[in-house]
Amino acid sequence: MALRREPTARQMRLAVELRRLRDAAGLTAREAAALLGVGSAQISQIESGLTGVSEKRLRLLAAHYVCTDEAFVDALAAMAAYRTPGWWEEYRGQLPAPFLDTAELEHHATHRHDVEFLYIPGLLQTEDYARAVFAYRVPELPQEETELRVRHRIQRRAILEGANPIPYEAVIHEAALRIRVGDRATARAQLTQVLELSEADHVTVRVIPFDLDGMAGAWSTMMYAGGPVPKLDTVVRDAPHGSAFIDSEAQLGAFRTLFRKVEMTSLEPGRSRDFIHKLAKEV
Repeated sequence: MALRREPTARQMRLAVELRRLRDAAGLTAREAAALLGVGSAQISQIESGLTGVSEKRLRLLAAHYVCTDEAFVDALAAMAAYRTPGWWEEYRGQLPAPFLDTAELEHHATHRHDVEFLYIPGLLQTEDYARAVFAYRVPELPQEETELRVRHRIQRRAILEGANPIPYEAVIHEAALRIRVGDRATARAQLTQVLELSEADHVTVRVIPFDLDGMAGAWSTMMYAGGPVPKLDTVVRDAPHGSAFIDSEAQLGAFRTLFRKVEMTSLEPGRSRDFIHKLAKEV
């Protein structure tokens, strides 16, 4: 089997989890390789995401690693067995890898939570709003790439509007609702779209007004994607070098707590819709 040149974030997550299981069992790569009857180099390749692993071999390793969490092992086995290319693969080589990794992560997520303070969350953006966001990038993008990014962003909305939508909750600060990334018409259409999407049973939108007390967590912008089991949840945050995918149990626990705090501070959904409706009329 040819080695992967650029493993996806999902492939790397499977690799990392297998490495964590082996480390917890106190086994070396050579000892793990002996269990499968392969060379230690192949274990290294599996644990670096450069090659895949069959479901059978994964379950054999998990058994020898004495992992008793059956739901977790089943979830890892499903990750190993899934080989169907997603719609985002049409953009490979045309858009940066994090764009594809985010779409893949969302596609397999069981739920999504967003917290945004300066922009409308990507899943709720209109084409014109997204276009204005990408057009502001420095250095300026070629028009063709800008349109690719816009189209990719709109296709991501399938997790909200497709045949099998997932629960989605967004907490948006008033600043993001008021900042005009485009013209007045773009702002009005964007607020209207947020209202329309929030009417779906599986979509919840909450607002943090400027005058709300207790917002010391204003730095906690995040995208939280739920996995098939909590251990496989993922947080995505913007970083200077690009998107950072966070998956350690300690950090995931901290972000769950942060989301609950921000959620509790925000307006409840009905009052949030009234708030956005009022802003839309003012634009």
